[in-house]
Amino acid sequence: MNSAKVRYAALTDVGAKRSHNQDACAVQLAPDDPLFLSQGHIFIVADGMGGHAVGEKASAKAIRDIPLTYQKHVPQEGVVPAIRRSFTEANADIYDIGQKNPEFKGLGTTGTALFLRSEGAWIGHVGDSRAYRIRAGKVEQLTFDHSWVWEIARRQGIDPDQLGDFKKNVIVRSLGPDEQVEVDIEGPHPLQPGDSFLLCSDGLTNEVAADEIGSVVMALPPEEAAKFLIALANIRGGRDNITCIIVQTPGGDVGGAAVVAKTPGRFRNALKSWDRFLPWPYTFLGLGSLCAVVSLVLQMQEISSAAIPLFGAAALLIIVGVVGLALHLQNDKTESTSGTPAKGELHVYKTYPFEIGSVLLDRFDEKDNELKDVLKDHPEVDWATHGKHAAEAAAKRGQSDWTGSLAAKCRAIQVLAAIYNQERGRGEEFRPNWDNPKGN
Repeated sequence: MNSAKVRYAALTDVGAKRSHNQDACAVQLAPDDPLFLSQGHIFIVADGMGGHAVGEKASAKAIRDIPLTYQKHVPQEGVVPAIRRSFTEANADIYDIGQKNPEFKGLGTTGTALFLRSEGAWIGHVGDSRAYRIRAGKVEQLTFDHSWVWEIARRQGIDPDQLGDFKKNVIVRSLGPDEQVEVDIEGPHPLQPGDSFLLCSDGLTNEVAADEIGSVVMALPPEEAAKFLIALANIRGGRDNITCIIVQTPGGDVGGAAVVAKTPGRFRNALKSWDRFLPWPYTFLGLGSLCAVVSLVLQMQEISSAAIPLFGAAALLIIVGVVGLALHLQNDKTESTSGTPAKGELHVYKTYPFEIGSVLLDRFDEKDNELKDVLKDHPEVDWATHGKHAAEAAAKRGQSDWTGSLAAKCRAIQVLAAIYNQERGRGEEFRPNWDNPKGN
């Protein structure tokens, strides 16, 4: 990947119930190739906690300070030290504010950042905001929730979803409450053309299912997808602030679908598995040695017509293997001096397969019909635009163009959601943190 401009959208919304937005997000794009090679593109989401003004202050500081600290130190220190420093320094500063100001007691925030670089995608993470990768019909969660329910599930060796809502919103690690913080750093995740990433606060994931997230991101351009996902979360209740960043790497189509590599999937996966088992330079060296031995045996049997070509092939394989080995050793040396670890097994904490088809479309049809029933007498609904999108969705569904049908259906629902969410009142009472020191 080079500095070719990625497509992205970054949106935050107060939700349907809260009076203040404690979420925040930021995007820092490298403007040219040199800065991209040294820094990369940066995307970050933060979900503040500790009361209205308190949470807003913590999340705003995190999204401002983490990118700046990383950009300052990554050229000299390398990726991993710079990411760790950016999070730990932000934590120390937020903690210091909380210690010096009694009215900011409980100051804290989550922080999840995506660093897109030439070697792949890096994740820096503290809290329960999430980073997903959408690729080839799967939504892959690249972050571990630092929540009580995920910790209990990890200790018991079970899926967190099996614990239901048990202490679901209790966070065990965040930026600010403690003097020291442990930062999760993952990467580099290799990139494929058209990969899409989504960073979000739990205001989105508590209301919208992973298969819906993946389908919408694949069906719509980033800007439309982000707006629709936030609208859908608000339709479903909008009980918390909602923040969503969608990033699509170069190479996808208009709707964000990944470009499939020309190499057949099974063959490509087999090659990757073999390379993890035995790196390709050693494979070439082994094949070259085998060809040399066979050539020698044929020469001893005076079958020179086969021995000579085989000896030439052996020499070529050994040369390629030696060159590849030298490159691998040089790469290891570069990574060790730059602070970038060698690539190993990368964590995908949960995988959610999805399929854009009739079952999913039925779900969205049902939501569309519910909204139509609620808003049937509302004077501000643009029924003409809604009807145009609904008719397109039906036509494309009849042609088995499932992705096109979903895109049109989302646009139809968006027309109604804009009115529906605008008319809803907020159910949260504004009580500053310092008015309730016991937190009851």
